[in-house]
Amino acid sequence: MLTGQKALVTGANSGIGKATALALGRAGADVVVNYVSDRPSAEAVVKEIEGHGVRAYAHQADVSQEDQVVDMVKTMVDQFGTIDILVPNAGLQRDAATVEMTLAEWRQVLEVNLTGQFLCAREAIKEFVRRGVVPEVSRAAGKIVCMSSVHQIIPWAGHVNYAASKGGVSMMMQTLAQELAPQRIRVNAVAPGAIKTPINRDAWETPEALTELLTLIPYGRIGVPDDIANAVVMLASDLCDYVVGTTLYVDGGMTLFPGFATGG
Repeated sequence: MLTGQKALVTGANSGIGKATALALGRAGADVVVNYVSDRPSAEAVVKEIEGHGVRAYAHQADVSQEDQVVDMVKTMVDQFGTIDILVPNAGLQRDAATVEMTLAEWRQVLEVNLTGQFLCAREAIKEFVRRGVVPEVSRAAGKIVCMSSVHQIIPWAGHVNYAASKGGVSMMMQTLAQELAPQRIRVNAVAPGAIKTPINRDAWETPEALTELLTLIPYGRIGVPDDIANAVVMLASDLCDYVVGTTLYVDGGMTLFPGFATGG
């Protein structure tokens, strides 16, 4: 499905990023596995990707730092020749009630979750525009699949920095899509709901917590990273060549306002 294409996934040494990098490799893409810490985990992901007969390598970079992002994309172009797919997945939470949230906590989340996606997109777009469409590779000149969240539209008390960052990702994605579509660059987003990853372990680790969480998910199960990874692969493929500026919610129905299922 993605044979011969070159993909960069940020925050790819664990969780959703890891699953996405592996899925892109299974689909035939060569993959750069970005990480900010824990190189052994990143190298393990690289080894697993290479097991599918494609190329991969790990690159350490903090996506909130402009010089590191510029170097990461330049190195990828040097190593792989180009970039076809960008999945700016790296993100974090620094949760606190608003009156207790420090400016440092606010800034760190916005800088990684939103500014980091912008910087990665900007550098990838430069290469997309330079190279243009290569029909034997893809019908698009480049594909960006932003990683958002159901909290781009669902308010989340105690997480104002995170929710604001994802609301920003949504409008950034749509604006990039509008700006770049004439150049055959497709920009879309995936918005995960509750996904079983280390970042939200408290929400699903105990039977009591899981039961409470499932009241918010009409489909009756918590998501797993492969649910998101499969959606990313689809959006990055030519199967979705006419999909532009869209957010695909992968949330088991969390955005269907389940509290109103019995009339509110």
